[in-house]
Amino acid sequence: MSLREILLWPDERLKQPCETVADVAEVEQLVTDLFETMYDAPGRGLAAPQVGVLKRVFVMDAGWKEGDMVPLACINPEIVEVSEETASGPEGCLSIPGVTAQVRRPVRVRIAFTDLSGTRQERDFEGSEAIVAQHEYDHLEGLVHFDRLDPQEAKALKLEYEAQQS
Repeated sequence: MSLREILLWPDERLKQPCETVADVAEVEQLVTDLFETMYDAPGRGLAAPQVGVLKRVFVMDAGWKEGDMVPLACINPEIVEVSEETASGPEGCLSIPGVTAQVRRPVRVRIAFTDLSGTRQERDFEGSEAIVAQHEYDHLEGLVHFDRLDPQEAKALKLEYEAQQS
């Protein structure tokens, strides 16, 4: 196990769509490292491109900070269904530290993914788990939470972030 460096926006690798994983075995160590890095950061989710690996893999544990550890690795995830109901809530990002954005997302989402055993499954996510899963999925598509905002709001938050970094 090892901690990986988390890329910071506007690193170009955060804007790239990721490649499909051909064999789960090729990402087993990556998943271990993602969990270790996520918990150390400390975050609720982390996607492979955030550590410079352009593969369709993310890990999450939406409730661990409240004491309910439920780690989940998603390999080659696909969003197969979203609720019509949406809600806006605060989102932070380990690649954009210190800036929280109000992002509107579906409140429920169904994701198909391959787990570490190589089994394909589908799972429904609600509440904070739905937010984390969608946020991490966005990273695999080359998106950050700025990309989900109104252009004026995104510009203001980017300026805020850049001011903090200098």
